[in-house]
Amino acid sequence: MSDFKVFNVRRVFSTNGEIDFVDLTEEVQEAVCKSGVKNGIVHVFAPHATGILILAENDYALLNDIKAFLDETAPKHRAYQHPSNAHAHLRSMLLPPDKTLPVIDGRVEFGTWQSLLFVETDVYPRKRTVIIQVMGEQ
Repeated sequence: MSDFKVFNVRRVFSTNGEIDFVDLTEEVQEAVCKSGVKNGIVHVFAPHATGILILAENDYALLNDIKAFLDETAPKHRAYQHPSNAHAHLRSMLLPPDKTLPVIDGRVEFGTWQSLLFVETDVYPRKRTVIIQVMGEQ
């Protein structure tokens, strides 16, 4: 019978402001390797009201398309009741603050073109944290 393990790590990083993308793919893969988990899942959670996680191709043109989508869906310059950053909160409601991925043979199973990206939706540069939790058998 295999041993079940839970491994937690926090990753702290800074963003450059509104609609900034931070690639977390390597950090998540590194956490899985350090955990010693061979088969299970990795759950990544961003505990922020104006930050989201997406699985997408880390391609400059696509990232610009994502920015345009968020700008069109929740425009910055509109009459909102919440002061200064209502659009950032609305953008964060569209996509989740977490992702769960399979771990097989000690590696995270990403699709061919997938990267795990944190998307800053707030108006200012921020210090952000993600919690990476790896669970499974050793």
